[in-house]
Amino acid sequence: MRRIKSKGMKPEMVVRQMAHGMGYRYRLHAPQLPGKPDLVFPRLKKIIEVRGCFWHQHGSCIDSHVPKSRRDYWCPKLQRNQQRDIDNLQKLRDLGFQVLVLWECEVTKDKRLAKKLQRFLGY
Repeated sequence: MRRIKSKGMKPEMVVRQMAHGMGYRYRLHAPQLPGKPDLVFPRLKKIIEVRGCFWHQHGSCIDSHVPKSRRDYWCPKLQRNQQRDIDNLQKLRDLGFQVLVLWECEVTKDKRLAKKLQRFLGY
């Protein structure tokens, strides 16, 4: 478990490179914000969260299964992750931020991802 990284994973890097290539500048993992969001666009008051399908239990994804072994460990852990995501999302919205949640499985579709980022970040 300690080898699981929370920053700089491939899906996050793809989104970062695409946003930077579009000319947007951002802050990474702002510690003063709830949940240390992945990409923060302070001037736009917008945030992009890139979530792993397994760790955050993406409902419509095949990767969001619960392991068959040690279910007494995994079920509460994954539920806590989901609840923490909901709480942090609400706190960020209360602070006036618009939040876009991107799932790991969505990041692989380049053209669709580019349109989604442009629509969210565009004026």
